[in-house]
Amino acid sequence: MDMQFLDQERIVVASSTGTVTVFRHHQNNQTLSADHRWEKAHYHVDQDTACGGAACTGVVCNNPEIVTVGEDGRINLFRADQKDAVRTIDNADSSTLHAVTFLRTTEILTVNSIGQLKIWDLRQQRNEPSQMFSLAGDRVPLHCVDRHPNQQHIVATGGQDGMLSIWDIRQGTMPVSLLNAHEAEMWEVHFHPSDPDHLFTCSEDGSLWHWDTSTNVSEKPSFLHQGGRSTAYLSHSTINQSVVSAWLSSDPTKDRMEITNLIPNQTLSVNSLDVLGPCLVYGTDAEAIYVNRHLFA
Repeated sequence: MDMQFLDQERIVVASSTGTVTVFRHHQNNQTLSADHRWEKAHYHVDQDTACGGAACTGVVCNNPEIVTVGEDGRINLFRADQKDAVRTIDNADSSTLHAVTFLRTTEILTVNSIGQLKIWDLRQQRNEPSQMFSLAGDRVPLHCVDRHPNQQHIVATGGQDGMLSIWDIRQGTMPVSLLNAHEAEMWEVHFHPSDPDHLFTCSEDGSLWHWDTSTNVSEKPSFLHQGGRSTAYLSHSTINQSVVSAWLSSDPTKDRMEITNLIPNQTLSVNSLDVLGPCLVYGTDAEAIYVNRHLFA
């Protein structure tokens, strides 16, 4: 269901059975071995029953800490060097929790199937969120979340309606911007970790979009113009706006933004993506993993 690197040698994997496993990658022979496993970390009724497992839908790591969420509305905090969970919030949510991210070392943010974001302060012993945000109107399920790497108060989410939502968790309880995006469910959203004026989203509709809020985008060489069939521009009234103000604008049409579908001929769902430096990796329903090593060439 989800996976994330814990460090350079270990990968944490979330399973549809509710089990969470830490695998170690052996570079000498390119094999994986299970370092540790938490059986049925997520479950619907009874952890000890044979068929009670609930899907673990999301995992996030901040070595040595591991946080998981699941269909059971449960949040688990593990440490890679400990056998049992450090903490479990059994009834964190009455609906499915789809994704989780760290805001700070002691705070996490979850998204659920009724369009809510919740912030949890792990220093507090009470099993209630410290803040809650929600989409107005219909309770559209949210599937993915990521925070700005430099401005932790800026959060991006995507959900069942394919919309990209930008939130400022310092103020208000509703998104700052709602941007029309994909024609079907958005499965993943990621800010570029070292260049967060670039954001990437992928969808059930087979598209993988790059959102560029950097200034003077038309004047610099960019992979966006290689093919050029699916490039769209939003009008811009003030070119020298900061990256932060561009993401937080309540009227995105006032800010320069270039949007490109990086795989315009794709038809099968793009289920997952990640980006680091000039490399983009994504997986599809074609049961294949694709790597673009020259994003900014």
